[in-house]
Amino acid sequence: MKKTSKQTPESSLRIIAGEMRGRKISFASAEGLRPTLDRIRETLFNWLAYDIHGSECLDLFAGSGALGFEAISRGAAAVVMVDNNAQVCQKLKANQSSLKIENMEVINQSYAEYLNQNDKKFDLIFLDPPFHQNLLPVVFQSLHQHIKPNGLVYVEQEKQTALFEPDDKWLKIKNKQAGSFVYGLYQLKND
Repeated sequence: MKKTSKQTPESSLRIIAGEMRGRKISFASAEGLRPTLDRIRETLFNWLAYDIHGSECLDLFAGSGALGFEAISRGAAAVVMVDNNAQVCQKLKANQSSLKIENMEVINQSYAEYLNQNDKKFDLIFLDPPFHQNLLPVVFQSLHQHIKPNGLVYVEQEKQTALFEPDDKWLKIKNKQAGSFVYGLYQLKND
């Protein structure tokens, strides 16, 4: 009798533009993992056209890695991807290896552990946390110490009656809605 192993189904997406345009990244299905839609990524990276090149980025809820890989493809100097799911991180590392990316670090840790255990500052932070867990208010409390002056924070969230808005220390740069998603860019105000 032949043993069958349970394999998690995989999906894939294409990098939209940049040096790795058209290359595929694959990702395993995991609870709460939903890659940023192509049209949202296109809009986001159009917004970031003058900011992405040479930037140091943090993808705090990396999931599929769509945002981090797109950032590298479009000229980011470095990307740190953080995810608390070991299987997701293995897949991110496999994609990193197959795309021969050296300026990327994949860390298997919770967002809270990562933010509490290091003091690195970033030019750009991507926040696309699992929906329905109300994580954005908690995460934003820790971001001040991780964002460089004039740095940007991208937020993606589900459309609901009470959307999260950062406190008045943050300036809303851009905001848009696509279907059931609301996304925007924020910048910490200079004191």
